[in-house]
Formats: sequence, structure tokens, C-alpha cells
Amino acid sequence: MVWKVNMPLGNFFCLFKQELSKITMPVIFNEPLSFLQRLSEYMEHTYLIQKANQCHDPAERMQCVAAFAVSAVASQWERTGKPFNPLLGETYELVREDLGFRLISEQVSHHPPISAFYAEGLTGDFIFHGSIYPKLKFWGKSVEAEPRGIITLELLKHNEAYTWTNPTCCVHNIIVGKLWIEQYGNMEITNHKTGEKCILSFKPCGLFGKELHKVEGYIQDKSKKKQCCLYGKWTECLYSISPATFESYKKNDKKNGEEKKNLKQSASNEEPDEMPLPDCESVQVIPGSTLLWRIAPRPSNSAQMYNFTSFALTLNELDKGMESAIPKTDCRLRPDIRAMENGDIDTASEEKKRLEEKQRAARKNRSKSDEDWTTRWFNQGPNPYNGGQDWLYSGNYWNRDYSCLPDIY
Repeated sequence: MVWKVNMPLGNFFCLFKQELSKITMPVIFNEPLSFLQRLSEYMEHTYLIQKANQCHDPAERMQCVAAFAVSAVASQWERTGKPFNPLLGETYELVREDLGFRLISEQVSHHPPISAFYAEGLTGDFIFHGSIYPKLKFWGKSVEAEPRGIITLELLKHNEAYTWTNPTCCVHNIIVGKLWIEQYGNMEITNHKTGEKCILSFKPCGLFGKELHKVEGYIQDKSKKKQCCLYGKWTECLYSISPATFESYKKNDKKNGEEKKNLKQSASNEEPDEMPLPDCESVQVIPGSTLLWRIAPRPSNSAQMYNFTSFALTLNELDKGMESAIPKTDCRLRPDIRAMENGDIDTASEEKKRLEEKQRAARKNRSKSDEDWTTRWFNQGPNPYNGGQDWLYSGNYWNRDYSCLPDIY
């Protein structure tokens, strides 16, 4: 297998002020994965779900769920290549017996782009599902992706359901300079059975990078009493500690940082041209803390392979016999992604253009005949726990009846 590193986004974005999801992007800006495959990377740390199921205390279960939610965005660090936009009706399945889950996802809408996924434990211990429709905003030197949509985790052993939405992801220096990524905003995880909530703040880096990658928050019971505090970095790890110890540490840290803050005064509010270096490359562990999650190291040659994690490197694998078993809509069969993975950029570009033109022609033909697109594996409906708009798995995918599927490739 030959890998060719994507070129930087460079000056391309500065030509456009419109909604970026509607722009046809040159293939050199992509990584050889579909967005549906990117969604499956949520499952890299499935062991945290299994650990949550083993906990008898609901507060401990919430800690594991919070660690899983944070770990789900960790693979985005330094992943500046854009995943391929899924075609309407595109699917992806992933079965990992070693990790104890199987997953199915489908592109259920093209305008706006909506991706739905459903994963389940092979032993029937959990269900994890959601629908994602990122809202892209162009801010001159950066692109911001607000991940709208609901993510739901059901721990079947405890009859519990948790819902949350991911933080905002921002890619900086899209015009000139080295690309870098940050996550910021609040993530609120709700246990709909107990009323417990975990409120996490993904810190914006700030002008001098003091808060770069930091995540802080707490778990509260239904009466809003803090049960524990959480802290760490979404690129690295997450710890839990008692609220009293955490508050004491924060007060001392603030006092010690006042002199440093006075030395770094600046009137500029512009975003930095380069990624600020944090005060400390790793998390300062507070005595008495409990480690909830730590990221696995990436392969030594990850930088030459789109900064993929070990998990991401396996997502395009087609084992012997798999091609005849999976549906013809599976994105591992997309010719543009396959060509790019093999290092044939010219073919990838030609195939990407052909597929996009084919999709537009199919949409035009449907409009002439008043034919509505029908999703195969998901149906739109209210989330059963918070009532929000969602796409719910309709079942039967694993029966392997893939007749009457659309010809999208």
C-alpha cells in the first residue's frame, strides 16, 4: 500500500465566503477516508464503555462515559486532511470482534449533509448511536465546524441512557502558515435515568496558549451537588479528583500565575498566526487524582500517513471475501478513496469529479419525476431520551439482504 501525504489547504479557502460544505474541493485537500469512517473512530476506546458497564456506582459510570466522550474527539488532533464527503446513500460497516462491537453508518441526507451511525456491543451490553451534521463557518483565517446532532449511549445492563453533543472543532491558518486544530465549547452529558450531568469545558487556546487543549469540568447529581471534578487534555488524558482538592489547586495555580499574566499583557485580540505553545506540554497531575483515560501512541510513521492513528489505519481494509459480503454502497468500494489510498492522485481526482457529477445528475432526475430519496437503514424521528431531531436505526442491516440498493459509484 502506497501513501501520499496531502498538501496543505493553503490559499484555497480565501477565495470563498460561501458555505464551505457546498464547495467542490480538490482531492489533494482530502485524506483517504470518508466522513462515515471518521465517525467510526469514536469507537477506538470502546473499552471505556465496557468499563462503565462494570461500575456499580452511577457517578463512576458517568466518569467512564465522560472519558469516552472526550476520547472520541482525540483522533482529530493534527488530522488536517479533509475526509471525503459521503455520497447520498453511502454506507460503512465496521466489525471489531477484538474490541467487542459492530457499527453501521449511512449518509441519510446530502443537503444538509447528515451522517447517521449505530453501534452495538457484540455481547449485547451497549448501544451507541447518533446523527451528525456539522455546520461550517469561515472566519477569514480559520474554518469552524460546529457538530450539530445528538450522540446517545445506552448502557443496557443498567437501563441508562446518556446524551451529548461534541464541542466545536476549528482549523487555523487555512490561508497561510502551518495548519493546527483546536476544540472548544461546552459538552453536557446527561444521564436520563438518574438526572446526573457532566459539564465539560473545552478551553480555547487563548493568545498565549495557556489553555491549549485543556478540558475541565465536573459531575453533578440531580440536586446539582458536585460529585467530582474532571481535568486533562483532549489530546492526551483525563483525570478525576474531589471538588475540594481541585478548587484548592486552582486557587494556588491562579495565584502563582498572576506574575506570569502581568508579563504577558497584550492589547491584540487577533487569533495567533502559529499554534501557541502551552505552558506545559503534558498535564500537571494533581496529587490524589485518578486516571480515567490516556490516549494510545500513534504509529512512528503516522506523519507520513495523514497523521492517522493505528485504529484509523485499518478502516479501509478489505479482507478476503469481504467485498462480496458488504453492500455495494460501502465506502471501501469508492474508487476515488481507493485510488487516493494507493497514491494515484490523478485517478482519485477524476473519480471524485465523476462521482459528484453522477450524484448531481441523479438528484436532478429525481426532481423531474417528483421521486423522493428513501434511506435504507435509518429513519428520521425524535431522540427517545431528549426529544431532539435525530436519525434512528431501522434494523435489518446485518441480515445481509442488500437487494435494490442504489448505484452510487
